Amino acid sequence: MVRKGVRPGRTHDVEEVLDELYATPPSGFVPLREQRAAEARTDGRPQDARRIHAARRPTLAAWAANLLLHRRRQESRRFLELGRALREAYGNLDAEGIKELSAQRRSIVSALSRQAAELADDAGHRLSDATRQDVEATLRAVLADQDAADRWAAGRLESALTPPADFPSGAGATSGGRTGAAAAPQHPKSSQPSRSTRPSWSSQPTQPSQPSRSQSSRARSRAKDELAERRRLRQEQEDEARRAAEAAGRRLGDLRAAHADAEQELRRARDHHDQALRQQADAEQRLHQAEQDLHESEEDLRRTEQERRTADERCRAAADAVTRAEREARDADRRLRRLTGPPSAPG
Repeated sequence: MVRKGVRPGRTHDVEEVLDELYATPPSGFVPLREQRAAEARTDGRPQDARRIHAARRPTLAAWAANLLLHRRRQESRRFLELGRALREAYGNLDAEGIKELSAQRRSIVSALSRQAAELADDAGHRLSDATRQDVEATLRAVLADQDAADRWAAGRLESALTPPADFPSGAGATSGGRTGAAAAPQHPKSSQPSRSTRPSWSSQPTQPSQPSRSQSSRARSRAKDELAERRRLRQEQEDEARRAAEAAGRRLGDLRAAHADAEQELRRARDHHDQALRQQADAEQRLHQAEQDLHESEEDLRRTEQERRTADERCRAAADAVTRAEREARDADRRLRRLTGPPSAPG
């Protein structure tokens, strides 16, 4: 059963994890199981991870029975106590006790199965009539069999339980059947009881070991009921397997469609990648050409700069030569004027 104080989310107690799993609706069982197993592996607990991963998804009826145990603890505890008392009364062949407890059994099984259906409905899973019958069968098995009671009390049922066919009912305790006959046996040497208290089957004391026709009929009826129950359970399992196969087929179709979309997206991504590579190659080529053009331009700039400096030097040299020539021309003109002197006056 679920322990008090368990916090939702990650836990290091594998028992708490298993309790959490079997109180989870079947539709969410596998994803939660894989998540908890992965957490255990991440935490360095491989044994816990293997144990969690080994948990099997319960049927809808088994989950509803587990949910009833987890959510209705007080009622479940009383139900288990009723089962112990009923089995003890049957073991002691207490006809009156069986009659009283069997009446409680019918009403409590009906009430608890309704509660299980309500809890499942509140969790978003409406139980079909067949599933509710499986829940009721499980509860009857819990009352009738100690092993079934222990399995249900653990809160981790994987499938519905089947009650034993020979467990007494309330009618059997009062109709002079197997339970009534065993509860008040008449020894051949004992004194004869009064007519008011003597059961009807005691009028034939000479053949106590021969089964009555009604007992044989009830035995055949129980056998038929058990066969019908097994067939119904098998049909339920087949239906569930068919639904699981259909769901797996739908899931496979979805995965295939997703795979096709992923392949198409991959092709587009590859095309974009190839285009980007071509653009990069073109850009690199343009960059290389631009670097070459830049290098040539720099060479041209250096050559023109040298030519400019040479021309500038020539220009300054020519200017200096002109200045010297002008100065020399002025000096020659002055010398000429001194040599020639002023002109003579006429006679």
